[in-house]
Amino acid sequence: MKQSDINFRHLYYFWVVAKEGGVTRAAERLGLAVQTVSTQLSQLEQQVGTALFSQQGRRLVLTESGRTALRYADQIFLLGEQMQDALTEVDTKKIRLTVGISDSLPKLAAYRMLEPTMQLERKVRLACYEDQFDALLADLALHKLDVVLTDRPVRGGSTLKVFSHLLFDSATMVVGTPALAAAHSGDFPRSLNGAPFLLPTRNNALRAKIDDWFGLHAVRPDIVGEFEDNALLNTFGRRGLGLFFATSLLAGDMEAQFGAVTVGQVDAVREQFFAISNERKIQHPGVEAIIGAAQTSGLDAG
Repeated sequence: MKQSDINFRHLYYFWVVAKEGGVTRAAERLGLAVQTVSTQLSQLEQQVGTALFSQQGRRLVLTESGRTALRYADQIFLLGEQMQDALTEVDTKKIRLTVGISDSLPKLAAYRMLEPTMQLERKVRLACYEDQFDALLADLALHKLDVVLTDRPVRGGSTLKVFSHLLFDSATMVVGTPALAAAHSGDFPRSLNGAPFLLPTRNNALRAKIDDWFGLHAVRPDIVGEFEDNALLNTFGRRGLGLFFATSLLAGDMEAQFGAVTVGQVDAVREQFFAISNERKIQHPGVEAIIGAAQTSGLDAG
């Protein structure tokens, strides 16, 4: 079968069925009869010569061929949506910047990194997606994203042709609510012995540095919570459930947004923030603004 034989309307119906999890919900979304969607799905399976779904009880489940087809359909129809958005933005004189944000990146840091795009003469329309680091890199390699903002560089030896640009290198600080900070701000860092702490999980780039620093200073904290989501960690911290580490670069923001005051600065535990792009030479004006602002302000904070 040649590629030209594929009926893209049938492929679109398949895509909607896969996304909606069934023919009935897909038909409702498409505004069509269930029989119409089901018939065209069958016609697509005949065209490609393989079953795309299997019936398990009352549910339709993608076959291995269906999962492969879905990966391609995702790219086809996502690009179609992006094309429509891009054409609309040309008319409105806006630039679209599609950003992947690593789930371990502090949200305040992400805002700081994106803020320069709002100062461009030509207006920028941001589309931000949060996911795990490896998933974002895959989307970047497929050109679904213009840039990835994260707290780690791409590992050496990666087969992906992507490039890491260091934006900020900052010391951290131990912070907490005023009452909790006052109770543990004496002989820092010895005052942290037995203090309640909220920490990132061990798959976070910062956690090993924190553990090493605790060990170096013989500090044995009371770990009351570990969090993969930085925003959730900060929310628990705002409620006074434990001290936590934050980027010194964001000291003012942490106090304003979370009411968190500094117990002490930790120069040895540093956070780095990166922009990862497909090209070594940046061409998107929004990405240029992010990298340019970081270089102008200086990389080091604390």
